[in-house]
Amino acid sequence: MIETERLLLRPLRADDADAFVALHADERVNRFVGAYTLRQARERLATIERQWAERGHGLCAVELRSTGEFLGRCGLNHWPRFDEVEIGWTFRAEAWGHGYATEAARACIDWGFATLDAAYVPYLTAMIRPGNTPSVRVAERLGFTPLREDEMHGNPVTVYALRRPTPEGPDA
Repeated sequence: MIETERLLLRPLRADDADAFVALHADERVNRFVGAYTLRQARERLATIERQWAERGHGLCAVELRSTGEFLGRCGLNHWPRFDEVEIGWTFRAEAWGHGYATEAARACIDWGFATLDAAYVPYLTAMIRPGNTPSVRVAERLGFTPLREDEMHGNPVTVYALRRPTPEGPDA
């Protein structure tokens, strides 16, 4: 579990299926990440639970600490195709504009670099589809820079990267 000043991040689990479907049902949200049926959500959440068990990281439910309200998801996902770990964030449209994505992603980045072996995670990626300007802004605020153009699930993406900080500091 990861806590920030305003947020609580905990591993997504099977009983989050309804909230997961509702998050992705909003067209403002799903235009870049797609929608899920309840069956698809259950399958995806089972995969996320396996990743937590096998790799020690995965996607988290993001809740408002003060109320427990489900705001979205954020976390680290290993993509075998690229052999890279991506940080991803998806929030309910009502939660946009409050800095939650940046706050949650920063906490996941800090946790990932502190917890995961440097040989396994020398850098993190963020795969962002063209036109997703708000996510580009979040990535840039977090220090990510473009690494390459690629394709994910049949869609073009710009892959941004953030290198693991060195003990000597970022300018070493």
